[in-house]
Amino acid sequence: MLRHLTWLLALTLLAGCASRDIATHDPSRGPDALSIERALILATAKNALGTPYRFGGNTPEGLDCSGLVEMAYRAAGIQVPRTADEQFRALPAVRQAQPGDLLFFGDRRKATHVGIYRGNGQMIHAPGSGREVTSVPLHIDYWQQRFLGAAGPAP
Repeated sequence: MLRHLTWLLALTLLAGCASRDIATHDPSRGPDALSIERALILATAKNALGTPYRFGGNTPEGLDCSGLVEMAYRAAGIQVPRTADEQFRALPAVRQAQPGDLLFFGDRRKATHVGIYRGNGQMIHAPGSGREVTSVPLHIDYWQQRFLGAAGPAP
């Protein structure tokens, strides 16, 4: 586990910016380095890669998008609301997402999807029925057009 956390921390420290529309900040070494909570969130999300999508799921047996967030944050000792829209409305907004922050997508009236910013312009998310938790680039028009904002409940 420690080896995975060390590798994950090194990877995120080498990351760059994601895109012009979804503002991100990937910290370098020093005072802006990742907190242990963020490292745990990212390690849990990375370990969930390949987990099958299951509506309402929030365990390693099956996850939906907000369930992935709930599980990853729970591993870091942080409680978050259950649905993407509840998370969007309740958690503190940030102007620039850092690794471990949440990215929300929807139609301006409601957040219908959430992912975890991985760093280096990538997001880990549970995409939907028949698919698995995956990591995707954020520069794709689909994400840019639906982006609502970011939240940073982790220290």
